Amino acid sequence: MDREPDGTYPPIEPYDHGMLDAGDGNLVYWEVCGNPDGKPALVVHGGPGSGCGTRPRQYFDPDLYRVVLFDQRNCGRSTPHASDPAADMRHNTTAHLIADMELLRTRLGIGRWLLYGGSWGSTLILAYAQRYPERVSQIVIPAVTTTRRSETDWLYRGAGRFFPEAWDRFRAGVPEAEGPRDLVAAYARRMESPDPEVRARATADWCAWEDAVLSLETSTGPAPYTGRPAPARQAFVRICAHYFSHAAWLEEGQLIRDAHRLAGIPGVLVHGRFDMGGPLTTAWELARAWPDAELTVIDGDGHLGGAATRRAVLAALDRFARHA
Repeated sequence: MDREPDGTYPPIEPYDHGMLDAGDGNLVYWEVCGNPDGKPALVVHGGPGSGCGTRPRQYFDPDLYRVVLFDQRNCGRSTPHASDPAADMRHNTTAHLIADMELLRTRLGIGRWLLYGGSWGSTLILAYAQRYPERVSQIVIPAVTTTRRSETDWLYRGAGRFFPEAWDRFRAGVPEAEGPRDLVAAYARRMESPDPEVRARATADWCAWEDAVLSLETSTGPAPYTGRPAPARQAFVRICAHYFSHAAWLEEGQLIRDAHRLAGIPGVLVHGRFDMGGPLTTAWELARAWPDAELTVIDGDGHLGGAATRRAVLAALDRFARHA
């Protein structure tokens, strides 16, 4: 099949889509692209709360893959949307998302599927695969995270040593925070405020900080977070703060500690050496703990990846396309 100039596959549209009734009033949007008889693969988006886009469809050979994408609870096209203050976030936890993935697999009649996703998607993939290893054929992860408290502390405090001006503004957005470790929780509390101006200000401050962390990668392009539509920004920040203030309901180090449960699942980890949002240490530790993982370090890339990261991911997905 002919490819785009950047090596990806041509854009495709879903041949099926729907809303999964996940309970507690939640409807989860899903779509399927590619070959209905192809190898099943699930795209697990980041954020948490970013929603699935169209770009990941182009990473899979549409003749060989049956590609499933979904919007995690309360974001994208899933309802209720987290930008609505009435949306109940109590029913949005890592355990709920794992259950949604498994319900979707059953709904689509899939026995096993390849899992692809990075950043927060990496955490959710690892949590799902360690819970249901028999349901996973392979895993491909660019930008590895496990949402340890130490990782969250780095992203929302430690990285401030490289961007002190931006971090000072981020810190000033919640003057009531009781020390650095309460910073994320303070933003989570503000995102639950009944005052729309409080929520809007917290959203703007959070997105400005996220953009600052990625600014070395995006100096010539649009800001990844502040440029999103207002409802998408609010949902992203509300869900992120909700998850990170609860350490994603995971024990500290759980996903690396339990990586032995992934034995027998081939994995490809691709990580930029200059990832300011999620330093390479996590990918390195996971690769050492997961016996069937291959780690490729991309010297010139960061959290968002670039041409070299894209080539490594495409090579892995092409290689796995013909594997059971």
